Amino acid sequence: MPRVKKALNARKKHKKVLKLAKGYFGAKSKLFRPANEAVMRALRYAYVGRKLRKRDFRKLWIARINAASRMHGLSYSRFINGLKKANIEINRKMLSEMAIHDPEGFKKLVEIAKENLN
Repeated sequence: MPRVKKALNARKKHKKVLKLAKGYFGAKSKLFRPANEAVMRALRYAYVGRKLRKRDFRKLWIARINAASRMHGLSYSRFINGLKKANIEINRKMLSEMAIHDPEGFKKLVEIAKENLN
């Protein structure tokens, strides 16, 4: 069986990793082995971060809705419960945007939620 040398493929792999490691501090951007370790770790964090971002945004939207609904005398949980009873299906992202950019419309939703709680 002929001997296989990895020169070209190894070069491609190394260049790919070093390109991803551009901007890293010290040897992590210059040498393959530390760069590979740093890139693998960074890619793991990026994967986890994509999942966490969804949670963080939902927490932010809920905090905004809670603050806005409390200004109208209703807690977040009671507000959402009132909307569900009124068969109003609107997601938290849109409720958050309404609370910021359309306070009048949000106030009407709070009133509807209050009516349906009783």
